[in-house]
Amino acid sequence: MAEPSAATQSPSVSSSSSGAEPSAPGGSGSQGACPALGTKSCGSSCAVHDLIFWRDVKKTGFVFGTTLILLLSLAAFSVISVVSYLILALLSVTISFRVYKSVIQAVQKSEEGHPFKAYLDVDITLSSEAFHNYVNAAMVHINRALKLIIRLFLVEDLVDSLKLAVFMWLMTYVGAVFNGITLLILAELLIFSVPVVYEKYKTQIDHYVGIARDQTKSIVEKIQAKLPGIAKKKAE
Repeated sequence: MAEPSAATQSPSVSSSSSGAEPSAPGGSGSQGACPALGTKSCGSSCAVHDLIFWRDVKKTGFVFGTTLILLLSLAAFSVISVVSYLILALLSVTISFRVYKSVIQAVQKSEEGHPFKAYLDVDITLSSEAFHNYVNAAMVHINRALKLIIRLFLVEDLVDSLKLAVFMWLMTYVGAVFNGITLLILAELLIFSVPVVYEKYKTQIDHYVGIARDQTKSIVEKIQAKLPGIAKKKAE
């Protein structure tokens, strides 16, 4: 009589164990979210993250190659020449394709219509609500930048103002060697190479960065201790 009761209990055990299995995919699905960004902010930020970390080699290669060619063109030619050549190249492609499709339709006596009709019918108008949203988002950053500029130039914090002065002094030497386009080219090369290198050698880089940060912090603390008014403000 004891064996039937054990047999009746086994389906409940198996059903409970089978019921626990569907929860696994939900837990593993959260791993697809963008690292350190969360599911709420994983929009354009995730796209940029995947782009600079070469998650899609073809897409990143296209963006990197196109922007690099554009910057190299700006370094060799004027902005007007580069923009004019780009517009001429685009018009050459579209006009050639339009004429080609017109000839094909005339030969085949078909009525396919305009080849770019699907793109011409796309609504690209910017609504007033979207425009105000972009303006409000931009104003947040502009106001933050204005507050930072006022705080630095009116010396609210002497150490921060000195940091800006030292940085600008170093930038005078950088400007004597490089121009703006060269700096943009170097910045792009760093943006598309440093994250990949850091991801590969994260442990070693964090170790040396921690050492440099500790030394910098100790130097700043010594400077703050010797400057008048800084130590008193810190104590308050």
